[in-house]
Amino acid sequence: MTTTLVTDPRAIDARAADVLFREAHTAYDFDATPVHREQLEEIYDLVRHAPTAMNTQPLRIVFLTTDEAKARLLPHLAEPNRPKALSAPVVAILAADTDFHEHLPRLLPQNPQAKERFADDDARAKAAAFNAAIQAGYFILAVRAVGLDAGPMGGIDAAGIDAEFLAGSSLQSFLVVNIGHASATGTFPRNPRLEHDEAVTVL
Repeated sequence: MTTTLVTDPRAIDARAADVLFREAHTAYDFDATPVHREQLEEIYDLVRHAPTAMNTQPLRIVFLTTDEAKARLLPHLAEPNRPKALSAPVVAILAADTDFHEHLPRLLPQNPQAKERFADDDARAKAAAFNAAIQAGYFILAVRAVGLDAGPMGGIDAAGIDAEFLAGSSLQSFLVVNIGHASATGTFPRNPRLEHDEAVTVL
């Protein structure tokens, strides 16, 4: 159902809402149109403004742009996901930095004790995963906002990806996103969505 956005100086127009939400589809196959380095930089410039608790910003991104890099990734994808990644000009590995707290003196200067609040390893890992997941949603929107299609995939061997690409670091992968221009048959028709009254309670 298409709705009219409430008039507000900050509201995006209906066309932008269509591009980001209503007309956007997950991409499963991509054409040969290249993705440019400048577009990847634009994606991150948008993502970095996503809200995170205490400005932790734990999301880290590894863009795979070469056939050689993608070949290293393929063994760590579920078999049905491999042709999707092969067709994409760029594949992004999204990871959470469990040592995000090391940056807090710079990212949250108004709270000098912020780093000490994340001294517990388990609690810090949970905070990293939660906040990186928020940023991942923004990542998909950012891909769409720069005129590209996104194909997020959860069928991955995260431990294998970590060993292959992130060994020796504090990064833990959790999502792979194919990026490019969807081919003519690269998306599926929209499946039904829950209606407002099925999903929303207003008190």
